[in-house]
Amino acid sequence: MQISEQWVLVTGGARGLGAHISRAVAREGAGVVINYHRSDKAAAALAEELGPRAVALQADVTDAAAIQHLVRTAQERTGHAITSVVNNALTSFAFDGDARPKLDTIAWERFSQQFDGAVKGALNTMQATLPAMRAAGFGRVVNVGTNLFQNPVVPYHDYTAAKAALLSLTRTAANDLGPDGITVNMLSGGLLRTTDASSATPEAVFDLIASMTPLRRVTTPAEFADAVLMLLSPWSRAVTGQNLIVDCGLVKG
Repeated sequence: MQISEQWVLVTGGARGLGAHISRAVAREGAGVVINYHRSDKAAAALAEELGPRAVALQADVTDAAAIQHLVRTAQERTGHAITSVVNNALTSFAFDGDARPKLDTIAWERFSQQFDGAVKGALNTMQATLPAMRAAGFGRVVNVGTNLFQNPVVPYHDYTAAKAALLSLTRTAANDLGPDGITVNMLSGGLLRTTDASSATPEAVFDLIASMTPLRRVTTPAEFADAVLMLLSPWSRAVTGQNLIVDCGLVKG
């Protein structure tokens, strides 16, 4: 299925990296369901910007019933089923190495919060959209990960552990859903220059990371969003259960 034929749910799609992903899929002609939790004004403005094939819908990704309702409402509003999901929503996190909790003080509640957002959130969206994907014999799931579990240059313990678990779910889901024509992959970025979550990062850190990449720069949100398009497109139809790192070459493999 061409991107222009798809309806894509982007969780956390109203701002930051999510807004770049929403714009990228809309630019390619896809319908986009912009999920948001609290960013109602940003979501409404983005939907208006993207035009009639965009709809903004509120739901907390950690609430399975809310996500089921979002999927039903999206089909009622658009007349189309969601065939593709980008699990981008990030639960209350800032990339600020100086302020991060250290291993000797971090509370398990922070891990639970990140696991709920990353793993439970992805499970909820996959379960809600699976019936329509199976009916179509087609589906694309793209989970947003991180290169930090390969290269923990800054040890964000809670965030990194949750994304590592999400990679495990990505691979088991790929195996389970492959016979239905559904691919499940992860895109793992490095530090992006710049999103809401990375705005607390000092410029010196960006510059240091850029100096260590083969491209001598830090990936932008727009560049990451373009990589999402690749995994939604027909060109990736034989790619599933994979973790593609998009960080200007900093981490290999």
